[in-house]
Formats: sequence, C-alpha cells, structure tokens
Amino acid sequence: MKDPEMTHYDPDMISMPTQPAWTDIRDAVGRLCEDFDNAYWLKLDREDAYPHEFVKALTESGFLGALIPEEYGGSGLPLAAACAVLETIHAKGCNAAACHAQMYTMGTVLKHGSEAQKQKYLPKIATGELRLQAFGVTEPTTGSDTTQLKTRAEKTDRGTYIVNGQKVWTSRAFESDLMLLLARTTPSDQCAKRSDGMSVFLIDMNEAKKNGLSLSKIDAMINHNTCEVFFDNVEIPADTLVGEEGKGFRYIVDSMNAERILIASECIGDAKFFIEKACNYANERSVFGRPIGANQGIQFPIAKSYAKAQAAELMVTKAAAMFDAGEKAGAEANMAKLLAADASWACAEVCMQTYGGFAFAREYGIERKWREARLYQTAPISKNMIFGFLGQHVLGLPRSY
Repeated sequence: MKDPEMTHYDPDMISMPTQPAWTDIRDAVGRLCEDFDNAYWLKLDREDAYPHEFVKALTESGFLGALIPEEYGGSGLPLAAACAVLETIHAKGCNAAACHAQMYTMGTVLKHGSEAQKQKYLPKIATGELRLQAFGVTEPTTGSDTTQLKTRAEKTDRGTYIVNGQKVWTSRAFESDLMLLLARTTPSDQCAKRSDGMSVFLIDMNEAKKNGLSLSKIDAMINHNTCEVFFDNVEIPADTLVGEEGKGFRYIVDSMNAERILIASECIGDAKFFIEKACNYANERSVFGRPIGANQGIQFPIAKSYAKAQAAELMVTKAAAMFDAGEKAGAEANMAKLLAADASWACAEVCMQTYGGFAFAREYGIERKWREARLYQTAPISKNMIFGFLGQHVLGLPRSY
C-alpha cells in the first residue's frame, strides 16, 4: 500500500498485482527509451521522418520479436508481455506507432500461415532483416465497414492472383518489406454472409512495387508515416495466400483483437506519462505562494483522470489474459481500447490544463503526446463502431443505423 502522505506521483502506483508484472521487461525497455528523449522525437516530428534508430534498438533488443515463437527466432512471450513493452515505451514519452503493427499482424501468420511461410519470414522478421508493419485493410470508400471492401484479388489460370484496388491510412508502408493484405476473392453478391469471400495475402512489397504497387504519403497531424496504397494489376504468387481462400476476414479478427489490446496498452502508458508530468508540475509550480496542486481546480481533475486510468487498465489486463488463454476476447478487447483511449485522452487534457501556456511549448513534449493521444479516439476503430458492436453482439440489441 502506498503512503497516503506521499508528495510525488509514483507511476508504479498503477499496477496489477494479480497478473505478471513483467518487471524485467519494463526495466529493460525503460533503459532503452532513455536514449530517445523528447528532442529526438521533436526532430523527427519536424522532419516528418521515420524513427529508424528507435526501431533498430527495439529490434536488436528482441522486443519486437516478443510474440514470435522461439523456434522461429523470437521470444515466444504472451500478448501480456508485449503489452508491457508498448505501455512502457509510451509511459517513457516515446511512441511505438512506427513498429507496433508488427506485433498484431503477426497473429494471422502464426495461426493461419503455412509452415513454409513461417520458416521463410518469421526468423527474418525476428532479426529485423524484414519488416512486417503494413496492414492493408482500410479503404477510402468503405472505412470501418471492412466487409464491403472493394480491393479485388482475382485468380489467374496460372494460379497467381491479380490485385486491383486502393487502401488508405496504411501506416509504415514506406518502411515495410511485407504487407498483410485483405482483399475480396469472391464477389459479395455471391457470398452467403457479408464476411465471406475475403482472403488474406502476405505480400512482398519490394517485389510488388516493381509490378504496379504504388504509395502516396498522407500529410497528417501526427508523424505516423501513413500512406495511400494503390494496386494496379499487381500480380502476386499463389503462395502469398495465407490459409484458405475466402476465410480471410475471420483470420484477421484475432489480429484486430490483439491490435485493440496492444494499442489500449499504449494508451495506458500515455496516461501514466501525462499523470506523472501533471503531478510533478503541480507540485513544483508555485503561484500566489503555494503549489498549484493545492488548488482543487488542479488537484481534483488530476485525481479523476488517474482513477479513469486505473479502471481502464483493469480491462486491458483482463482482455490480454483472456486472449492469452485462448478465450473469445472480442468484447473485452474493444472495451479495453475504448476505456483506455478515453482515459489517456482525459489525462492528456488534464496535463495540458495543469501546464497552462507552457503545455504548448514543444520542449516539454506535452503537445506532441497530446496530439498522439487524440488519434486513439478515432483509430484504429471509432468509438461508435465499438458501441455498435457491444450493443448488438454483447447486449443483444437490434442492429443500429
């Protein structure tokens, strides 16, 4: 139990004693992050550049290969350990968005890829020789309605596939060697269910770029190296198909659940960052002869956002535990993302208010993290989509329109 008279916020107050703490991982990631301070991220922000050095350090330390089984050169750790990695990165003021997709796209390959695909790609992904960071799902005209995607992969007489279509908000595409692509292989009007007729492909992007694949970078509010991806009669080999043709949607569901949980962990890390910054500043900044933290107008909002972060972490931990146990975790994964994103945004807002005008000065790192935290109110899935999922698939309410 922490001392109720403590005068400085301790980020370790947010802990889950009933689950593995992954202390060794957190300590190691924390030390790694010390080499990448706010100045490093500000420089990248100004240049709209990719954090090559940071990603290289994470790869060489083995953290990006945490979920890859040992037989393929990884650490073989559960999702909860990967959550500890990403949470710590964000709690230390860094950002894992440049490479976190590698962790959640991995699940589709691990669960549904052939042994040949695993042997070919996973060891090289573990060492960093190859990057699997591009996830080609979202499209300009369909948005979150994945079942209505328009990108087509048509099988040829040679057994190859010809891909035509467009993806958008495909982050890290310029820096990825491989893309996990979801495309329709059977027209939707020929399918019994809306989720049928889609297939997953593991594409070699370097080869595809020579054969009709093109990228266009999107100038965005945050530095996520995000792109539009265009497929113009791109021919891909038959062995790029992951699992069975037509079952791709259900294959990526696990990846999407992992994505929700991992990003929720990043949000918890952001919340810890903001609360620590707010508490320290509220204790140190004096106005009218006393610390501003003594004012209820400062203290109570910080306490409220801290409580939100505590509650959200409980759901994130539950979702990760269920996922690792092989249980159905769709509802919990979505609620974890929803609650953690709201908690991190509440903490971001209260930190901005606590710092006042100084929060807008880039040197403190608050405004950068504030912009990054805002993203998760919208991506990778909007809050309304989560509400609809919970209403219809958990609470048994009619389909909303």
